[in-house]
Amino acid sequence: MLILRAYRAVISPLYGDVCRYYPSCSSYTMQAIQRRGLLVGIGLGGYRIIRCHPWAAGGIDDVPAPRVSHFRITRFGFVVANGQRKG
Repeated sequence: MLILRAYRAVISPLYGDVCRYYPSCSSYTMQAIQRRGLLVGIGLGGYRIIRCHPWAAGGIDDVPAPRVSHFRITRFGFVVANGQRKG
């Protein structure tokens, strides 16, 4: 995450707004790591970079949701295991 933040702060502004996809590849990778974990997030980010080439159509490309969620978010915003109940 530190490497991605440094890239976004130092190198990304030099290129300007040239990304074919929204969100940008660095932002997409950060979101993927946060939502899907380190290994899957890096894999999704790498696949996104491979898909980014001059002939790509581009457009909005959000991080895919996990197929099976082992966690849920309570109405107060806490993350808990699916089997865990209040009390």
